[in-house]
Amino acid sequence: MRMQRRAGLLYATAAYGLWGFMPGFFLLLAPSSPFEIVAGRILLSLAFCALLLTLTRTWSAVGAVIRSPRLLLIMGAAGALISVNWTVFIVAALSGNVLASSLGYFINPLFTVLLGVIFLRESLRALQWVAVGFGAVAIVVLAIGYGEVPWISLALAGSFGLYGLIKKQAGPRVGALPGLTVETMWLTIPAGVVLALIAAGPGIEVGDNGLVHTLLFLLAGAVTAVPLLLFASGARRLPLVTMGLVQYLAPVLQFILGAAILHEEMPPERWAGFALVWVALVLLTVDMLVEGRMSRRALPELT
Repeated sequence: MRMQRRAGLLYATAAYGLWGFMPGFFLLLAPSSPFEIVAGRILLSLAFCALLLTLTRTWSAVGAVIRSPRLLLIMGAAGALISVNWTVFIVAALSGNVLASSLGYFINPLFTVLLGVIFLRESLRALQWVAVGFGAVAIVVLAIGYGEVPWISLALAGSFGLYGLIKKQAGPRVGALPGLTVETMWLTIPAGVVLALIAAGPGIEVGDNGLVHTLLFLLAGAVTAVPLLLFASGARRLPLVTMGLVQYLAPVLQFILGAAILHEEMPPERWAGFALVWVALVLLTVDMLVEGRMSRRALPELT
């Protein structure tokens, strides 16, 4: 059991670490436009997944999803949401808004809690309500400070939170690799149309900016799929509480990338907004740890 958890922690840390540095990777793909990168990412992810399915001889899992109308529609909805998330994420990276991206993923756990209340009729404990309140105040502070709603952060938190909710409806029957394969299958035609429009308009950049740029672009499929597969491996081996703590690694790394390396501006109102979100996450984490400890104590009594 200890070895399983140690391996799970390594998988989860690697997954969130890769997600944390992912804005830096997409910055290297400029001058390709965000829409060219997203369309290419979809098609290359499908190709990478097809290769892995062939090597592992697990195409039957994809067939099982396709033969189920319910699962097929769920994966279609998930694909639509993840494409929105990818587009906003890459637009944020290429437009110098990595800190807004970081804030979005800091907000995501709070948004996920709210989705549980709205759609799954879950009840919140007192500390969870306080955490959500701090998150709401943070958004108001940022909106007042900047004179506009932080749409990038909210779009990332909302799309990824809804993506997780949709995927939850599929349950454990759909693994990470078959799920991502079917999701990208749904997106293949729109991605092809986007690339055709770009080719007919401003022109596709990949192939015109040197060998290094082309090779990096071709790696987009693996860069997309590998963290998802590592995440799935970690989630199967770790308690939910541990996964909940490790997930903060990605926005922390994105924050460091945006503030310390890319030197994005951090005016007082942005510091205040981030500080309020961090307080909310501390409260949410404390609640999660306390609830996990109480559940473990109650388990012997039930047995």
